[in-house]
Amino acid sequence: QVQLVESGGGLVQPGGSLRLSCAASGYIFSINTMGWYRQAPGKERERVAAITRGGSTNYKDSVKGRFTISRDNAKNTVYLQMTSLKPEDTAVYYCHAEVRGSGDYVYINYWGQGTQVTVSS
Repeated sequence: QVQLVESGGGLVQPGGSLRLSCAASGYIFSINTMGWYRQAPGKERERVAAITRGGSTNYKDSVKGRFTISRDNAKNTVYLQMTSLKPEDTAVYYCHAEVRGSGDYVYINYWGQGTQVTVSS
């Protein structure tokens, strides 16, 4: 069973920074795209950033220039460096990965349990 475990969330003041990490574990053959999604109360889950295995990235417009997604393929880990945080960034952040497990022939979508990010003074 593949698991994604996030860490790094917490309470931060506006303008502050946080770095989220998400590590995939289990019998993994390969991981394709990894990304971060978030969901605020009363809102739909939205994609914040994504990164391919080769390092190509995509960001939600509102976080461009403030957030940076990266990954370490050797560690099966994806990161989200968040700077200049705003109250509207407050949400539960979820890690996502397309994972091909050992012995599998297709990629399967996996989600982390979510980590709370609260931006408030």
